[in-house]
Amino acid sequence: MREPIPAIRYCIAVLALLLLSMLPAGASELERLMPRIDPTELAPDATGIGPVSKDAPVAPLLKGSDTIGWVFVTSDFVGTTGYSGRPIHVAAAVSPDAVITGAQLVEHGEPIVLIGIPESKVVTMIRGYTGTDLKAQAAGEVAHDLDIISGATVTVRVIDDSLLRAGVRVARTLGLGGLSTSGTAAGPEREIDLSAEAPDSWEELLGDGTVRRLTLDVGQINEAFEETGDERAAARPERGEPDDSFVDMNVALVSVPAIGKALLSENDYRNLANWLEEGEQAILVTGSGRYSFKGSGYVRGGIFDRISLHQGDQTIRFHDRQHRRVSRLAPADAPRFREMDLFKIRADEGFDPTEPFEIELLVSREVGPVDKSFLTFNLGYGLPEDYLTPVTVETPATALEVSEEEAAAKRALWQRIWKDRAVEIGVLVAMLLALTGGFFFQFQITRHERLFYWLRMSFLTMTLFFIGWYATAQLSVVNLIALGASLRSGFTWDAFLLDPLVFIQWFAVAASLIFWGRGAYCGWLCPFGALQELSNQIARALKVPQWTLPWSLHERLWPVKYILFLGLFGASLYSVTLSERLAEVEPFKTAIILKFLRDWPFVVYALVLLVIGLFIERFYCRYLCPLGAALAIPARIRMFDWLRRYKECGNPCQTCANECPVQAIHPTGEINPNECIHCLHCQVLYQSPVKCPVVIRRLRRRASVGKVSDDLLQKGAAG
Repeated sequence: MREPIPAIRYCIAVLALLLLSMLPAGASELERLMPRIDPTELAPDATGIGPVSKDAPVAPLLKGSDTIGWVFVTSDFVGTTGYSGRPIHVAAAVSPDAVITGAQLVEHGEPIVLIGIPESKVVTMIRGYTGTDLKAQAAGEVAHDLDIISGATVTVRVIDDSLLRAGVRVARTLGLGGLSTSGTAAGPEREIDLSAEAPDSWEELLGDGTVRRLTLDVGQINEAFEETGDERAAARPERGEPDDSFVDMNVALVSVPAIGKALLSENDYRNLANWLEEGEQAILVTGSGRYSFKGSGYVRGGIFDRISLHQGDQTIRFHDRQHRRVSRLAPADAPRFREMDLFKIRADEGFDPTEPFEIELLVSREVGPVDKSFLTFNLGYGLPEDYLTPVTVETPATALEVSEEEAAAKRALWQRIWKDRAVEIGVLVAMLLALTGGFFFQFQITRHERLFYWLRMSFLTMTLFFIGWYATAQLSVVNLIALGASLRSGFTWDAFLLDPLVFIQWFAVAASLIFWGRGAYCGWLCPFGALQELSNQIARALKVPQWTLPWSLHERLWPVKYILFLGLFGASLYSVTLSERLAEVEPFKTAIILKFLRDWPFVVYALVLLVIGLFIERFYCRYLCPLGAALAIPARIRMFDWLRRYKECGNPCQTCANECPVQAIHPTGEINPNECIHCLHCQVLYQSPVKCPVVIRRLRRRASVGKVSDDLLQKGAAG
């Protein structure tokens, strides 16, 4: 099969990039999702939605010709993402008096809602925001009771956070309900007084408000659940005496130097100072009683779903990487607490330590095998005036300075993510270095067939379990679609640096294309490829028959993956969203990212591919993978040909061609670099003293020469 003329291929690639760059940047989410928004969901008497404003991504909600509110989509105003890593798009309308008149779930990709949790529950929960007063929310009051859905706690909190924060921002932008753009009351700004001192006793720290306390006993909890009207919750009261302690929670802002030194041991305070970067804050939360403010959900999902911080329209939730334990408290009269923990507040989360805030505690009670009832309790906190001092008013920053600050904040964000994932990055880099070393010394490591087999199986197992199921760092053609969209809208490195393991892999792939082609990734670093090969090896061990397609059919199936890639690329020029949906031809999301926890059609599709792969090794890689096709095109520029061949390969010997796991070797002996996964099996055969005819013939010749020499020596000795 002849290769396309290189000049034509490169001209097509250049033309595609030119077309890509000429396309306009994407519109607002409100414009994109407008056809899917039902005005009656946002207000019962609404008759339509007007055109989107040129000044902000909002549109008038109309009743006839009258404007009765303003429509917005949360993702246009806040960047809160859910488990899917993408925004949950909720459309809502706010009245001239800054009251939400209705809300509608428009689009999401939440795996937790896609599996098991009926979407109708989420829709009903969102409708419950009707009547929420955003003026109260902007003032830091609790404007809406959070309706937690059992099994989807994080998703619900993300929706709550994005809807309320976006609503307040819209109200401030439009000046609704008397809210101003600044959102803050007039008055002198304040900053932390670094010369302040704190009391050294626990009682004094509690007394002057440095430490704030929330205590709930069993009787209060049982009474609170009874007042909800939930008969199931009331029927399962907390056991014990009414005055037994349920939770005793204490909070302090220990990033204030005076408070941190007063409350933490010398070692804990030094560790805290080293942990916090510039602009970051930290709170100390201690607790005792039968109820844990941490729970165990963060162990499974990495997020603490029982506590959150609220300041104005800002909600901050804590992840496991923002958490550290405290060994002991400094005050000699401090009580003994069962839990003592530090929680970091990142610099980019908009937290102002000089302004009051609240810590919200979520209390749950089981009311059925899988259902729970929830209550929230708030602990208010504000720094005592002794720790604050007026700030000197400086000249407002120029536009250039603001731009530089924004760039610095983005840079600090991805640098912090890289630091938090240092261990995972180290493991991945070690794997890449080991693989690179193996390729450079491939002739040596393939000398012993059995040893190399187990080295490869071990590496593929690490790829599947660490890169795939643990780190969820599976590369995808969707990454290339996102890159194309970024080139159209204004490329920046920041977005791609937010996922360090994916970024490092793409960097390694770009380098490997020059040296080895696509096989370095497809054959060794792709988790789904590893899953296919490992499952096929198990099938072989169980004597599952292996099928070899006729060469004529096999060769004609190769182009399918290129057609799929070109189709996805063309779809992305029309709509990135459409292209991402069509990219479900990749089973990676189902089998690797979501670990098969998905709607049954996706699971069946992935399993069918794996079952076929039990009989035809790497069936998906050979014929259907658009990512493999995308990598094969630039891989033609590789500068080296590392795989050794004999002149007898293909004529007459067909050993390598017959044993190649993906049939990448032509019957004439040439290796097709577009299809080769660089598994190095042909290099094992190249040195095999039992399979390679060339090696066998050479060994026989040497043995024959040695035997003749021995006969001559014996005859000479006899003479």
